[in-house]
Amino acid sequence: MNAAPRKLDPILLDDRGVLRVNGAQSATFLQDLVSNDVTSLAQGEARYAALLTPQGKILFDMIIIATDEDGARGFLIDCPREQAAELAKRLGFYRLRAKVTIDNRSDEMAVLACLDAAPQIDGIVVRDPRSEALGYRAYVPREQARAAEIDASAYEARRIAVGVPKGGVDFAYGDAFPHEANLDLINGVDFTKGCYVGQEVVSRMQHRGTTRKRIVKVAFSADAPPPGTDIKAGDILIGTMGSSAGTHGLAMVRLDRAEEAKAAGAPLIAAGTALDVEV
Repeated sequence: MNAAPRKLDPILLDDRGVLRVNGAQSATFLQDLVSNDVTSLAQGEARYAALLTPQGKILFDMIIIATDEDGARGFLIDCPREQAAELAKRLGFYRLRAKVTIDNRSDEMAVLACLDAAPQIDGIVVRDPRSEALGYRAYVPREQARAAEIDASAYEARRIAVGVPKGGVDFAYGDAFPHEANLDLINGVDFTKGCYVGQEVVSRMQHRGTTRKRIVKVAFSADAPPPGTDIKAGDILIGTMGSSAGTHGLAMVRLDRAEEAKAAGAPLIAAGTALDVEV
């Protein structure tokens, strides 16, 4: 008789930071900036989005959560902790006369991943909007997070298994388009909303189907190549290795070159390790 699967406890994602955007115009302020629709968010609902350059490349990616704090509608922004201060500064540049406040609460609030079921905790709990397989995310005071699991390897393995990329590892901020980082596949772009920064480029790539490279899942049987390792088919560079867990990982590859290598029977090699692209 098989044993029941172990219930996974909340996992502290200590590399994540939290911003608070509040004020009467907070919804329209964010709506005009990010790649997804935030005005339709219900309280306690989350949505994945990105803030782009005017040329359509990802500067910041984030999970935006609609909240009601002390009776005031606002939003939490779950972002890489090392980018939190810079994101707050960038949002401040766009604020102009909008009636919003932007606060960095990364030192006060912690982000937890709950892979099993919604946790029964005193905090804000939302479904991860990128994939149901990633379960729930919770936002709690940092002192409350001390009881959480600090080893995030189970979360990272799940994230990689479902093909959800991590900015700064699987794609470079300021260098990747949303389609290349799969934001169109993991609910990070609303193609029907109005204008936002970089919208014209994203819309053009969507309608023309001009994405030449994407993050894909890869498998290997030897040691995982480090992030940033070149992936080659013979002497031809076809991509770059990203994050990995066990015998699986993510990589940014040129789709046409990967198909050509497959048709020719040429192996894909990264740091001496043979890779299989999972499509």
